[in-house]
Amino acid sequence: GRMTPTETMAALEQAGTAQAVKIYKRHGAAEPLFGVSYANLDKLRRSIGVDHELALALWETGNHDARILATKIADPDRLGKRDLDSWVRVVDNYMQSDALADLVGRGPEADSRADKWTTSPREFVAHTGWALVGQQALRDDDRPAAYFGERIDQIEAGIKTAPNRTRHAMWMTLIAIGGRTPGLRRKAEAAAKRIGTPTVDHGQTSCTTPDALPYIERMWERKLVRQ
Repeated sequence: GRMTPTETMAALEQAGTAQAVKIYKRHGAAEPLFGVSYANLDKLRRSIGVDHELALALWETGNHDARILATKIADPDRLGKRDLDSWVRVVDNYMQSDALADLVGRGPEADSRADKWTTSPREFVAHTGWALVGQQALRDDDRPAAYFGERIDQIEAGIKTAPNRTRHAMWMTLIAIGGRTPGLRRKAEAAAKRIGTPTVDHGQTSCTTPDALPYIERMWERKLVRQ
């Protein structure tokens, strides 16, 4: 039968480890959290499937692991603008931000939220918005190059004054756009040279902000291999 919120929280607590709690905290997660590995979250996701009511209840707990799981079992088609805006407002680390972007990217509000959130002064709202634009860039669709050209201009104009984590998301999205078409590659590389690799404080982690040009180069090498 279906898992109740109480059963799901118990399963998450059981799957958590002190080591993962330490790691997630270094990456910006705050209490409450159990420290559940992504492998175990995926196991739970597979056994639960899509359960939108359960996802809403898990998100409400405020628990970090429960929120990540919520984004994996929610039905993206059933989350309206208002739900999404209330979810994104409480996101307080980049892991939740990326997970939420992944969910929104599969639903009907991806474009509307990308437009709204990228202009937010709040670090993780804007981060989620830029992660969505990054997904748009990586998707194989017929979105016009002009759309992404405007996004490059927006990144170049705003990245220097954007909050810490937002800068990282903007930079990674600039790189993703550079992998789309030869014209966008030239525009993204020119912008990257003018901006210079942004300084991002990754906390006590081994994460780094990559140089854009070699990264874009590798994307194109992989593209040619696949053809």
